[in-house]
Amino acid sequence: MSIFVNQDSKVIFQGFTGQHATFHAEEAIKTGTNVVGGVTPGKGGTTHLGLPVFDTVAEAVEATGADVSAIFVPPAFAADAIMEAIDAGIKVAVVIADGIPVQDMVRVQRYRAGRDTLVIGPNTPGIITPGQCKVGIMPAHIYQPGRIGVVSRSGTLNYEAVEQMTALGLGQSTSVGIGGDPVNGTDFVTVLKAFEADPETDAVVMIGEIGGPQEVAAARWAKENMRKPIVGFVAGLSAPPGRRMGHAGAIIAGEADTAKAKMDLMEQLGLYVARNPAHIGETVMRALREHGLA
Repeated sequence: MSIFVNQDSKVIFQGFTGQHATFHAEEAIKTGTNVVGGVTPGKGGTTHLGLPVFDTVAEAVEATGADVSAIFVPPAFAADAIMEAIDAGIKVAVVIADGIPVQDMVRVQRYRAGRDTLVIGPNTPGIITPGQCKVGIMPAHIYQPGRIGVVSRSGTLNYEAVEQMTALGLGQSTSVGIGGDPVNGTDFVTVLKAFEADPETDAVVMIGEIGGPQEVAAARWAKENMRKPIVGFVAGLSAPPGRRMGHAGAIIAGEADTAKAKMDLMEQLGLYVARNPAHIGETVMRALREHGLA
């Protein structure tokens, strides 16, 4: 019914007692997410939102059985928080912070090599399986349970695509924001593999941005390995070369990094391509119809 998180996930918040973590923990609890506690060094043994606070992730995991962590830690300390989660055996670490130094994320990638932790982000809105588990900052009310998987570098366009689909009566199995930084914990291919293996996902929406080869690499992988239809869109059609657009990783370094070049290749590789973000929902409907799924 979902990938990575579900109703059985046990979620903790790192940076639990901070303002942003508090707000989003409350929102997660309202949506039915099984939040079991949180971590704020120096406040172990206290309670917050009626839940236990621990000094370390290891203590939180031992006491609660937590397997998912929402990391609401400032950028300068986020890498250490991620590595602490990895050490404690957290299965899914969702990193909200924007502006983590690239070298820090390179260090994290090396550190997690050979381990089981899936790192989503940084600079991500998070992950949500509607009606079951929300780990992040997305507006939960626009998501509805369903059979369309969503994976996106852009948080805002994730919301736009979901709202269009929800208006058409199409719900989501899981929506994953992989984040817009140059070094991501999780890439498109990792998420596409999970959606392809999920019997409750019929089709996937993949939303990319200018900069980097991720989208084309994912489209090439999908052509060889996916039976499910994919709807693709790439933001940044009007972006000038050499100028960063919003996300740290969204910068055109060469002709192949442009939105048009990526969408042209996606189309050649068999994806359904929405050339306008306002057409994502209707393109999903067309893909479902042509595959006998609607």
